[in-house]
Amino acid sequence: QVQLVESGGGLVQAGGSLRLSCAASGLMFSIYDMGWYRQAPGRQRELVAAITSGGTTNYADSVKGRFTISRDNAKNTVYLQMNSLKSEDTAVYSCNARGPGRVYWGQGTQVTVSS
Repeated sequence: QVQLVESGGGLVQAGGSLRLSCAASGLMFSIYDMGWYRQAPGRQRELVAAITSGGTTNYADSVKGRFTISRDNAKNTVYLQMNSLKSEDTAVYSCNARGPGRVYWGQGTQVTVSS
């Protein structure tokens, strides 16, 4: 059974930082491309950042220079370091794993940035 479990969300003031973690189990983590998505109330889910199995990263324009995605294959975990947070970053952040013919999602973690 595949599980993706996010942690690290919470309430932070604008300008602050948070580090999200997504721990994966039940899959061969190293061959999966991993991503962080977010969805704010009344808005569509959007890709925030992604990292391939080979370590190539890409970011939404809105978070470039502020967020960093990384992975630790030994720990089956992907991270999202979020700095200089803004109120518009408030959303539920979900972890995503894409592999051969498979896509998995975590349950999400709430990030709230107060201005």
